[in-house]
Amino acid sequence: MRSLRRDLLLYVLGSVVAAFLFGGAATYYMARAEVDEVMDYHLRQFALSLRDQRFGEPITPPAGVPEEALDIVIQIWDSRGLKLYLSNPHSQLPSTAQLGYSDAVTDEGRWRIFAVALRDRVVQVAQPMRVRSRVAASAAVRTLFPLFLMLPLLGGMIWYMVGRGLRPLDRLARGVAQRRPDALSPLPGEGVPSEARPLVDALNELLGRLDRALANQRAFVADAAHELRTPLTALQLQLQLTERASDEAERKEALLELRRGLQRSIHLVGQLLTLARQEPDSEGGMTPVSVDLADLVGQALADHAAIADQRQIDLGADERAAGTRVEGDAGALRTLVGNLIDNAIRYTPAGGRVDVNVRRHDGVPVIEVADTGPGIPPAERARVFDRFYRRAGESQPGSGLGLAIVKAIADRHGARVELDAAPAGGLLVRVVFPAAGAH
Repeated sequence: MRSLRRDLLLYVLGSVVAAFLFGGAATYYMARAEVDEVMDYHLRQFALSLRDQRFGEPITPPAGVPEEALDIVIQIWDSRGLKLYLSNPHSQLPSTAQLGYSDAVTDEGRWRIFAVALRDRVVQVAQPMRVRSRVAASAAVRTLFPLFLMLPLLGGMIWYMVGRGLRPLDRLARGVAQRRPDALSPLPGEGVPSEARPLVDALNELLGRLDRALANQRAFVADAAHELRTPLTALQLQLQLTERASDEAERKEALLELRRGLQRSIHLVGQLLTLARQEPDSEGGMTPVSVDLADLVGQALADHAAIADQRQIDLGADERAAGTRVEGDAGALRTLVGNLIDNAIRYTPAGGRVDVNVRRHDGVPVIEVADTGPGIPPAERARVFDRFYRRAGESQPGSGLGLAIVKAIADRHGARVELDAAPAGGLLVRVVFPAAGAH
């Protein structure tokens, strides 16, 4: 399992080691520059110190001193170019001198040379560059060695400090783990570092959404149980009446009422299931497809034509504009239109009229359903979207879920539902969809 503490230790310690290595390289090159400067000065001083020496024949190096230990090689010529002295006969240096400082490359490596004319002779002092590199590397190692010895201590300190810095996250994790499943209150923000504040805010927002979803679910279950109790009780009473029927006519009447009660109960359960599927926290997301609202309304009109004829209601469409397409769930939108038409037919008296229009208004698709029923007073228009709400004195059977389902489907599609008075005095329901790409 990935450890944030281990990752931080590796990152920080790796950065420190990289900085040490970079510092070591910089220290080496700086030490090398200083060594070159000092040793160039020593070469010059050494050459100048030989101006008063007398040289006739080459001098053989003292016995017992290994040649590889001689880091400085001296050559001296007279004014005629005759070599008077060579401190190491085995060294491979240029046979001529170039006054001042110069570099030379031989089979033995690179050399740093200083030559100067003194009276009647030329003195040349040379030193292999490997000596300077060795001295500079030794100085860099001596400088950085204590720092590298401190790396384990530094690693332990980083491990401890990172752990100390992560303690608020550990406390937060323990607090979340110890919560009861129904404890959805916000997490405390005291003592939380600024880096962890976005996580706490996101968790609190999630807990708030869960709390609201569970509250809605509990309210839905309570309302559904309350609304189902009445029709189920009525079914039980109708069944008892059927059992106690004294003749065939009475039995048929009781069975007819029982059938109607079953149909109302089935309709209510279907409405409840439809509303549950439209809840924001319901399982399964919406797969949007392109839906032609004009075609959708045409199908809905065909589906409700028989019911409208039976109730002697003129059902039709004045306008079905082309190009009114939206992105959404075709099944849910079909339910939305069906509920609007079903409500309009249900509350429109015989001989009335229901008009369904699809048009574009201000560049956005709009569905309008107008009827010639009693309408809804402005004071009650906000309440009719509540679940199971039915106006006082309402004689038409229903569950009070039709407009609640319409509102839930519209919300899922980013649309808004408006209620107004129809031109003929009934109710006008307008569903305004968002512009393409707005949701």
